[in-house]
Amino acid sequence: MSRLENKVAFITGGSRGMGAAIALKLAEDGADIAITYTSAASKADDTVKAIEKLGRRAIAIKADNLDPTAVENAVNEAHAKLGHIDILVNNAGVYTMDTVDELELAEFDRVMSIHVRASFVASKAAAAHMGVGGRIISIGSNLAEIVPSAGLLAYSTSKAALIGLTKALARDLGPREITANIVHPGSTDTDMNPANGDHAEGQRARMAIPKFGEAKDIAGLVAFLAGEEGRFITGSSFVIDGGANI
Repeated sequence: MSRLENKVAFITGGSRGMGAAIALKLAEDGADIAITYTSAASKADDTVKAIEKLGRRAIAIKADNLDPTAVENAVNEAHAKLGHIDILVNNAGVYTMDTVDELELAEFDRVMSIHVRASFVASKAAAAHMGVGGRIISIGSNLAEIVPSAGLLAYSTSKAALIGLTKALARDLGPREITANIVHPGSTDTDMNPANGDHAEGQRARMAIPKFGEAKDIAGLVAFLAGEEGRFITGSSFVIDGGANI
């Protein structure tokens, strides 16, 4: 039997990049998959088809993390169509760079809503459907712990807030044996932060292993936490950044 046989995973922002890699890895491990997307409908469809080729069920639901009702409805729709929800991955995110003198309140609120409020909404909705052994895994950032350059105020603040959310969820849901953990990727080769981008060389210079990670590296860690091996790990942060933060 596959590691995640008979499990259902719900991944926000699962149409491309890290989210798609996580969805495919969990499907390879035996889970059926629901993903959300905001605008990349064709990429979401490609991810669904790739999962179905693995012999797993998959659905894509349009839901913008800025809309809490849409996020909650997407979780409930996935539960209704796939029968249960065992794993939640709060992955959807945005990147912004503004210093404190440039940052507008509306942009600060947007980033916090996408990263923090939506993760709370999805976690609350998913936990209502989870039984013993459920998993909640949020995708943070190594920039939650170290801020190596100016302009990261909204991004770093929102990712740091996810640490507190994760610890509180772990405490609240522990009696039900539902775990909550956070994964902090560093420089990872995606559309959001390509390995050949303008700022890539400076990022590599800070790393013990001076190369960008791949989305599959993050997916592997998420899969470990989602599996049976992660049953006694909760409230914990895992940095996967090639040693940029040491």
